[in-house]
Amino acid sequence: MGGIDFALKEATLPGKVIVGVLFLASIFSWSVMVTKFQLLRRAQKQNAAFVRHFRTDRQPLRLYGEGARFEGSTLGAIYRAGCQELTFQMLGSPEVDETFKGRVEMADKISPAQMRAVSVAMERAVGETALMAEGQMIVLATAVSGPPFLGLLGTVWGVMDTFSGVALAGHANLAAMAPGVSGALLTTVVGLLVAIPAMFGYNFLVTTIRGIVVGMDNFAAELASEIEHKYVSHSERSTLFK
Repeated sequence: MGGIDFALKEATLPGKVIVGVLFLASIFSWSVMVTKFQLLRRAQKQNAAFVRHFRTDRQPLRLYGEGARFEGSTLGAIYRAGCQELTFQMLGSPEVDETFKGRVEMADKISPAQMRAVSVAMERAVGETALMAEGQMIVLATAVSGPPFLGLLGTVWGVMDTFSGVALAGHANLAAMAPGVSGALLTTVVGLLVAIPAMFGYNFLVTTIRGIVVGMDNFAAELASEIEHKYVSHSERSTLFK
């Protein structure tokens, strides 16, 4: 740390400004990484709990009718969107009350065209939830690519000032140049210290988000299959093949 303290003392005003900007960028990137990690970890736990409850039987509307909530679950958001559209197509309203189970049992099955509307609702929910999961990732992407260049700018600026001072003095010696060069290199060091953790965090979060999105696509297909098996009438299709 002694070298960094010395370099900071010898840095020019523009260099110190750049170090300050990089320090703020580091705070933002770390706050995004910690927040996103916590949210994604909670989503994974809630998704696992939701899947366990959902797969206890082959009743797609059971959890919806019970008013079960899995806050933070991305799969829960897909499930609610699909069930709301399904109940609207079957009953004319997505509202759930004490007569919901009986009304569902007495309702007619939906047509394949209505099932397409349910699938579209789930696909839309997948897209919206994926965008929410990817929110603020631009901050990390900027923290990966921006600070090294900003640090390089500070280094080039500082070296330019150092050599300008040497030229004005008319003579060069290592003792006179070393402090200025040391202060100039500080911005590059700080830029790398900001970018390297952000790079690892970004790659980890992107991989995690990609896995969650694939899980949402798979669950939407599974739920659509369950709904089609239980609530879709294919009598029209059967008639066509007679």
